[in-house]
Amino acid sequence: LPGLHIFAIAFALEVSVGKTNTVTALNNSNVLLPCTFSTCIGFQDLVFTWYFNSTELVAAPAPLPMQIYHGKIKNKATEPTLVWHNPRVEFVGSTTKKDQNISIVLNNVEFSDAGKYTCHVKNPKERNAQHNATIFLTVVHTMVETDNTVTLIIVGVVGGLIGLLILFMLIKRVVLFIIKKTQDGKKECLVSSSGNDNTENGLAGSKAEQKAPPKA
Repeated sequence: LPGLHIFAIAFALEVSVGKTNTVTALNNSNVLLPCTFSTCIGFQDLVFTWYFNSTELVAAPAPLPMQIYHGKIKNKATEPTLVWHNPRVEFVGSTTKKDQNISIVLNNVEFSDAGKYTCHVKNPKERNAQHNATIFLTVVHTMVETDNTVTLIIVGVVGGLIGLLILFMLIKRVVLFIIKKTQDGKKECLVSSSGNDNTENGLAGSKAEQKAPPKA
């Protein structure tokens, strides 16, 4: 039934190695190989295995040449129990916290370590449901620095344009302020001149009236 199919998908086991499945490491360095798993119904006696350059995802009782780490987890309240691991591989995850982390670190990386690393998980509580995710490791002699010249040029141009726009706005404000002050000054002069003319005219008129000869 469709409803049962949706229910089964919702409780499926999922394994993830993060947003990208490619990792670059420097020769003779240590590199983290991330892996987490999730399941809605929990897990019991879960088994996880890390494989190197292998498509045969079988957790065999004895370590196979392609296995580099093999562990078991009783339940969500316990940390993994080591079954077998390559001496250069170190478990750095934790399964008692929020994320079910089963990441490992490969120490003293060599050029021969480049290849495909698969994180495989089997959960008996989900009728032995299995899932896996893969990381591709590249080993280099020196790290190549990313050329950010184009990015810096674009940032510089955009920053220059923004600076010019701000300068233009400031100049515009100053000019408008000067024009406003000039206009206000002219208005004050006009008002003052008009007042003086009226006063002088009034005084002249008074004097003219005083000097007028008396009528006979």
